[in-house]
Amino acid sequence: MSTPRQPRETRGQGLEPLAVLPVFVPLQGKRAVLAGSNGGAPWKVKLLAAAGAEVDVYAPEPSEELAAVPGDIVAGRVTLHRRPWAPEDLTGAAFCIGAMEDEADCVAFVAAARAAGAIVNAVDRPHLCDVKFGAIVNRSPLVVGISTEGAAPVFGQTVRARIEAMLPRGFATWVAAARDWRDQVSARFHGFSERRHFWERFTDRAFAEPDRAPGAHDLADLLGETQAAPKGGAVTLVGAGPGDAELLTLKALRALRNADVILYDDLVAPEILDYARREARTMLVGKTGHGPSCRQDDINALMVQLARTGKQVVRLKSGDPLVFGRAGEEIDACHRAGIPVAVVPGVSAAQGAAASLGVSLTHRDAARRLQFVTGHDRRGALPEDLNWGALADPSVTTVVYMPKRTLRVLLARAIAEGLAPATPALVTFNATRPNQAVVRGTAADLADRVEASGLEGPAILMVGEALSRAAAQAVEAAPAAASS
Repeated sequence: MSTPRQPRETRGQGLEPLAVLPVFVPLQGKRAVLAGSNGGAPWKVKLLAAAGAEVDVYAPEPSEELAAVPGDIVAGRVTLHRRPWAPEDLTGAAFCIGAMEDEADCVAFVAAARAAGAIVNAVDRPHLCDVKFGAIVNRSPLVVGISTEGAAPVFGQTVRARIEAMLPRGFATWVAAARDWRDQVSARFHGFSERRHFWERFTDRAFAEPDRAPGAHDLADLLGETQAAPKGGAVTLVGAGPGDAELLTLKALRALRNADVILYDDLVAPEILDYARREARTMLVGKTGHGPSCRQDDINALMVQLARTGKQVVRLKSGDPLVFGRAGEEIDACHRAGIPVAVVPGVSAAQGAAASLGVSLTHRDAARRLQFVTGHDRRGALPEDLNWGALADPSVTTVVYMPKRTLRVLLARAIAEGLAPATPALVTFNATRPNQAVVRGTAADLADRVEASGLEGPAILMVGEALSRAAAQAVEAAPAAASS
């Protein structure tokens, strides 16, 4: 009998160290100054003007490209002064850029700009900069900035190109609509959860139809949907998959981002919690095989209590919550309490393990049926009511969840009931995770091989003739001593 433990609140590790702080500076209608005319000057002037700044450029001998900039701008204002800069030229400037060839001239300009209270950048002189420019993806008012802190500019440009390909140009009109509608939405919906519901539905529409401009009918529809949305707390059971965060469904991601509180098990991969809102509370309600676990009744009570206070509660479970995940008990608890409950299925451990190993669990020449069974009962012992005739059927692939404690006795009993000793069998540990490992064998010798491997972690057993048809190059991360 495992030792019970209490649910406990957890905290994320927080941000990893940042080389720079990414910030965005509004310059609409503000004065900016650029002095000098080195090779980077024309582009910097265009950037300042594109942000709506009124830019004064001081250059006694501007390059041909710099002299042409005032005629190229589409926003802001650019005035070219064909003379050296003077300290009084910096009065009232919000942003100053030094673009001189001479280091001493640039140092003097930076000092004067700082004395005037401006933010300062020096072209190609990072040691003199208050801020630095990065690669930009422009879907304004959606703007993405990318910095490699000068370590790999070409890499940063490549990342920019990849992000540009992912963000349709039409997003600009959707973000502009969001800006125009924000005050109206805030006035209509005073509750945070209602406003969040509106913007989630808005985002869904933007991603579904990015290349059309939203109109008044979209606003009316979204306001109506939000007004009609159920009020109060609710519970969503979410399948986290067997481990690989990339196996999360889009619906699971939406649930995580909508959650006020997330109750999760030990077997949920930590990186999956990174997809939650930063403001969401996370609580470990650890249920792990044969170890200290929270009582199911305590978890049920906690879910109901949180939902009754108006919280959106996500119960995050490894694999699929409907496959040996005690989902039925949690659904029943919500129904008895009158709490709305929904289920988001996940990739099951069986599916994840089979896919990562290149194993088809069904094959028309070898397996006409697939069955899932549990390896232990409430007491942790081998279930007495298993259908041994079904387990011995040579046309079946059997997947056994939580098999580690009863693996040897289960296989021995199955052989005694008629399962061919030479039937292919394998156990996968930590399916889909970086440390995935597999032990292959037969129904007769697999228990010995697993014991000799010394492998740990969540495990799943597969038995059946279909396994013999796995490709020779099936993906395996097991040590050589553990694989056969």
